[in-house]
Amino acid sequence: MSTDYKRLTRDGLWDNNVVFAQGLALCPTLAVTSTATNGLGMGLATTAVLVVSNLLVSSVRNIVSPAVRIPVYIVLIATLVTLVDMALNAWVHELYKVLGLFIALIVVNCAILGRAESYASKNSLIPSMVDGLMMGLGFTLALVILGGVREVLGSGTLFASASLLLGKAFSFMELTIIPDYKGFLLMILPPGGFMALGFLLAGKRVWDGRKA
Repeated sequence: MSTDYKRLTRDGLWDNNVVFAQGLALCPTLAVTSTATNGLGMGLATTAVLVVSNLLVSSVRNIVSPAVRIPVYIVLIATLVTLVDMALNAWVHELYKVLGLFIALIVVNCAILGRAESYASKNSLIPSMVDGLMMGLGFTLALVILGGVREVLGSGTLFASASLLLGKAFSFMELTIIPDYKGFLLMILPPGGFMALGFLLAGKRVWDGRKA
């Protein structure tokens, strides 16, 4: 049976989005999205783990006993997260300091183990990698949108400190959306994250309802 890559893409980015549809990984989603830059960094790190973990799980699916598959998957994911954590610390240290503990907590991100168990363990390499990539990009999109909304409303900027956290090559992303804006502190604080996420979830529900 041929793989429907278009469906995988739509599921990952919208219909089955990790945050907006499944309601998973809300801890890092709310904790690191005070700016769009933080959301982008966390999303890309998670995407890397999703893609490679799906690849590895798909590779060993026929040789791992069903009785021990979950511990094996967790060990693989934990190894990948450790490598990502070390890479960020070495090459993007400023971003690493901002994201901190939440990089290590990717290990317990339900979306990663969920895709490994529900999709990668039942499908071949390429579809599994595509599934991981699309789910990761959908998660990244959700974090960037939420972080962007909070940042614009909270401080009037977008992708602030991108060059500091991601490197000088990303300085073009730093924008001032509302000049001379005094800021709305609530949106940068945790309650603002819950409020913004609630409105975004409601907006997605309305959009999907109208399309249906």
